Amino acid sequence: MSEEETERIVIPDEEGNEHLFDVLFTFPIEELGHSYIVVTASGNQESEDEEIEILAFRYQEGEDEDDIALEEIETDEEWDMVEEMINTLADMEE
Repeated sequence: MSEEETERIVIPDEEGNEHLFDVLFTFPIEELGHSYIVVTASGNQESEDEEIEILAFRYQEGEDEDDIALEEIETDEEWDMVEEMINTLADMEE
């Protein structure tokens, strides 16, 4: 995916400061009945020596397609399933 095609979202932190993130994946996990979004800080350049920090959230779309509500992933079971899906999708991208 080229830089121009990368979907980006803005996520505010606890202090209200807005941060730009690149969307890596979105996917549903039917067993849990939720959709998930995986992002990384915008502008991170991947190199062989450096790992990119990724964040994952449960999300729900609002009435406007650009409006989404993010929720923290709370249980170990849910994290395990999300991590498995991230690894599968990352392997497919390579």
